[in-house]
Amino acid sequence: MSIDYKLNMLKDNIRKLKSAAIAYSGGVDSTFLLKVAHDVLGDKVIAVTAKSSTYPEREFKEAKQFAEEIGVKHIVIVSEELDIEGFSKNPTNRCYFCKKELFTKIKEVARESNVEKILDGSNLDDTRDYRPGMEAAKELDVISPLKEANLDKEDIRELSKSMGLRTWNKPSFACLSSRVPYGSEITTSKLEMIEGSEQFLLDLGFRQVRVRHHGDIARIEVSPEERKKFFNVELMDKVVDRLKDIGFKYVTLDLFGYRTGSMNEVLTEKEKK
Repeated sequence: MSIDYKLNMLKDNIRKLKSAAIAYSGGVDSTFLLKVAHDVLGDKVIAVTAKSSTYPEREFKEAKQFAEEIGVKHIVIVSEELDIEGFSKNPTNRCYFCKKELFTKIKEVARESNVEKILDGSNLDDTRDYRPGMEAAKELDVISPLKEANLDKEDIRELSKSMGLRTWNKPSFACLSSRVPYGSEITTSKLEMIEGSEQFLLDLGFRQVRVRHHGDIARIEVSPEERKKFFNVELMDKVVDRLKDIGFKYVTLDLFGYRTGSMNEVLTEKEKK
């Protein structure tokens, strides 16, 4: 199945919907989906972005800017995950609670805006990892058109590049809560430490960054090709000093480097059900 065929399938499927509310984070997938949907449906599309303590300000600013550039109606809501019962305890199905809250609120926005369907940016690759949020999407009739068109992340990046979207090579991002090990309580202070640490590393020029919060320990993941930057002792000292100022007592580098869903590596198949 060619990439052009997949793109045409995506457009045809969206065209049949007549109107849509896009769960829009500003990431690679939701930006691509929003652009295609807006091209196909015009002002029958709205973008809905949820602000919360798990969503970095830099991501919100980028999302807002793009929505303004293409002229789509952009609605910002508050969806504070830490207020959701059970979420802060950080169970293995944490994402289910988050997505259920998010999609429920977007559904209300869609109803008020006379929009028929809710779409999210899940793609084919998301079916290959543990994604409890997909169950919430299914329960609330959220459509995942990228997945339905058999588009994976590589396809989406390639098409985004051909469309001139600056997000085509944007590093993957997940909510800040994903940096806290399952079973360890998620708090505002932990999220602030994570966001501050990651922003510092991004400001130093790293592109793909995760700072996992293991109590007193910060476990830094950067893309495999960026690991060699840490051979610079001056850089190491700078990172250690800053992350200790932020609140960590020990600063470590994950030698394996960044990989999607590293926190899921400790889960058994039983825990994923």
